[in-house]
Amino acid sequence: MLVLALLTGFFAPHLAAAQPGRTYTIATDITFAPFEFQDESGNFVGIDIDLLEAIADDQGFQVDIRPLGFDAALQAVQSGQADGVIAGMSITDERRSVFDFSDPYFESGTQMAVLESNDAVTSYADLRGQRVAVKNGTEGAAFAESIKDEFGFSTIYFADSASMYDEVRTGNSVAIFDDYPVLAYGITQGNGFKTVTEKEAGSEYGFAVNRGQNAELLEMFDAGLQNLRDSGEYDEIVDRYLGAGASSADNSILGLLKSTYPQLLKGLWLTIVLSVVSIAIALVLGGIFGLMRVSRHIVLRGIGTTYVDIFRGTPLLVQAFFIYFGIPAAMGFQMSAFTAGIITLSLNAGAYMAEIVRGGILSVDKGQMEASRSLGISYLKSMRKVVMPQAIRTMIPSYINQFVITLKDTSILSVIGLAELTQTGRIIIARNFQSFNMWLIIAVMYFIIIMALTKLSNRLEKRINT
Repeated sequence: MLVLALLTGFFAPHLAAAQPGRTYTIATDITFAPFEFQDESGNFVGIDIDLLEAIADDQGFQVDIRPLGFDAALQAVQSGQADGVIAGMSITDERRSVFDFSDPYFESGTQMAVLESNDAVTSYADLRGQRVAVKNGTEGAAFAESIKDEFGFSTIYFADSASMYDEVRTGNSVAIFDDYPVLAYGITQGNGFKTVTEKEAGSEYGFAVNRGQNAELLEMFDAGLQNLRDSGEYDEIVDRYLGAGASSADNSILGLLKSTYPQLLKGLWLTIVLSVVSIAIALVLGGIFGLMRVSRHIVLRGIGTTYVDIFRGTPLLVQAFFIYFGIPAAMGFQMSAFTAGIITLSLNAGAYMAEIVRGGILSVDKGQMEASRSLGISYLKSMRKVVMPQAIRTMIPSYINQFVITLKDTSILSVIGLAELTQTGRIIIARNFQSFNMWLIIAVMYFIIIMALTKLSNRLEKRINT
């Protein structure tokens, strides 16, 4: 990994000092409508995005927005992959110990919502003996925890708003607590909920940079924000998403297919590219380290075993975080999410490929090698002409299986911001809150592409074996 880190360092420049006219890399969330989400044209929009771009225009600097997800966005700033983060982030004392914040740009608050058809729950007192859904690390969750003993209800936690709403739709919980702008936007998009309580006082959202770094960027943000407030542009941006202009769309399966197919096809294409490139590299790695695993040389065998043990012994998710955030942070360079994704998938699949190669070679009877050597043929030539042709026939089914696994593993790379097919689905759901219909569409797309590849591979296997 150290060698890979050094090599990839040549492909990306270091972050420069903060100054007007410069392009800043800003990390953000991707599933937090109305603050940041992708519209039907695939553009990232929302209150945060529009404010940031207006401020950048006002102050004369450019922004390169990196949509990563909330947790990954924070890590990107801390690891030096981004200059700042804007993601509907509440300003708290804990976060002040890590980040420097701008002046608050939005005052949030918590509200309770239930299904439109639910007339039984109209206040906190009606929650007694019931369960409510909340989202990890939000003000809604903190508020629910603060009153649940008083009103006698329990809580269950989810990672995103869409899952939280589905929990109530299935009847497992009766209500949700969420930030009021998120609720207001979801209701305009026809998510089937209604608010039943007044807004509770909440914290303030702020733009953040690493503590002690990019002070000039923070000053420009504050100055631009004040100019937008003075000119009235700030109110126009907020009303664009929370006012009467926010309208609902056709959320039927046909309507979703019609409005989202460009995004879905783009996500599917990235999934295929990641899979094909990674599996091609993994084939080479698997061949090299697989031969090392069966080598008679103890050092080569040790290198092959170490490689396989490391990448089979750690989760793919951890490897993705380590390669994308850990290595650049330790070595002081930037790496693109695509490069990190290819490296992660290739190294992981290569370890499994190495075991496939080892198993294929060992499946060939030892007598084959002994007979070849007894005829005076060298070890390498015996491997190439006698053992490997038989071993490859044995390996083909396992190779096909690994290719399908790698294709599905691409979905894990959504944690570092790669908008492959699964992540594309999450982004669309964050905009329209239609999780059932969208996951059904995406499942069908995965099924079609994987079945097509499997049938094609099976035909190839038959032709090779005939």
